[in-house]
Amino acid sequence: MPFEPRRAIVTAGDSGIGRAVAVALAAAGMDVALTWHSDEGGARRTAEEIQGLGRRAVTAQLDTSDLPGCGAVIDDLMDQLGGLDVFVNNAGTGDGKPFLDLDYETWRSTVATDLDGAFVCIQRAARRMVADGGQGRIIAITSVHETQPRVGAAAYDAAKHGLGGLIKTVALELGRHGITANSVAPGEIATPMTGQTDQDPHAVRRPGVPLGRPGDAREIAAVVTFLASPAASYVTGASWAVDGGMLNMGPQAGSHLTSDDWREA
Repeated sequence: MPFEPRRAIVTAGDSGIGRAVAVALAAAGMDVALTWHSDEGGARRTAEEIQGLGRRAVTAQLDTSDLPGCGAVIDDLMDQLGGLDVFVNNAGTGDGKPFLDLDYETWRSTVATDLDGAFVCIQRAARRMVADGGQGRIIAITSVHETQPRVGAAAYDAAKHGLGGLIKTVALELGRHGITANSVAPGEIATPMTGQTDQDPHAVRRPGVPLGRPGDAREIAAVVTFLASPAASYVTGASWAVDGGMLNMGPQAGSHLTSDDWREA
């Protein structure tokens, strides 16, 4: 049977990248279940956008540091949708503490939210896809820090490195079931997480990024939508950097350079 995605789950779909992804998948013809952690109003607004596109929307609260209880939320959402074709693991957090100042409780909280909870939710989604006969798309929103570290982000870097590795292993193991697994690794994106709520990224100057600006959440959503589509049927185990070229500069240079002098030979 050809793969025709009709049902998707997007974690942390209340704002930023998650909201853009949820709306883009709905525009591509999918019913979407989305989760929220603390912003129920944001989730409601995302659901209204989805419904405005003529698709069904379901919302639920999810705390990915609630282990392993967060898996039950995913199970319930899949039941409400009547199955699952696309799972987008977007929920995550950061802490910004230097390694020497990083306390164990903060370390555990970040890793639990960004990696442990992702494992539980992705596994529940994958088990349902296999039980329903195979096929499906698993997509994790990681970060450019999945592959390159950043000063002051030890726990975040470790979790994102781990999530990227998990997705590669999932791709190896689930290929026999016709399920693909890929990561999308954003650079600096204009979202609440980067203090740029509802800001036009084209109006922000970033000399250290080759394209000269932060990204728009919809630019991440476009890549996710491709990976969720039949067109990406032979793409698995890959990490897609969507960063305006930041990785070519190094993550510190990309965000800390204040001059365009480097552009000159």
